[in-house]
Amino acid sequence: MTETTFGSSAIATPANAITVARILVTPVLLMMILGADDTAGASWPIFALGFVLSMSDAVDGQLARKQGPTRSGAFLDPLADKFLVLGTLFSLVAIGRFPLLPVAIITVREVGISAYRSYWARKGIAIPAGSLGKWKTTVQIWASAAATMPWLADNPAWPADGLLAIAVVLTLVSGAQYLLAGREVMTTEGKLS
Repeated sequence: MTETTFGSSAIATPANAITVARILVTPVLLMMILGADDTAGASWPIFALGFVLSMSDAVDGQLARKQGPTRSGAFLDPLADKFLVLGTLFSLVAIGRFPLLPVAIITVREVGISAYRSYWARKGIAIPAGSLGKWKTTVQIWASAAATMPWLADNPAWPADGLLAIAVVLTLVSGAQYLLAGREVMTTEGKLS
């Protein structure tokens, strides 16, 4: 059986279908967290749906690498990630599980760096994602997972809160790396003196 590959302008790809499904199902997860009872958002159904949505990111990424990355996927995948991660974090803030300040710091960085990358992309300068940025997203997901896992609901909050603190540090450091990488690219290409 021949493997199907897609050109960079393709829209209807299996990877994009998974990404769009993640975007469409994320509100269900957020409503489940917001509607949770006294367990502060921790339940096996919430944890399981969050796990499936998080793992779908790895599946669509693997498909995209195998079948060819697309511009639409490059736009949709980070959007789906941010919607899932930030939506989950803010839902956990809304029910009192996480404090607002660390989630606000993460949000400002995410929105700021996305705008920064988009601005330079329109000028033809690509600022690629680094490995620390991928770890940052992973730790953000782990923090949410720890906060929704029932085994940790009745224990001290340190696993989820500790992961959230690590996520904030990685968020700030990776944001600084983006800014430095962008400055280096702009200097090299003569766009900044």
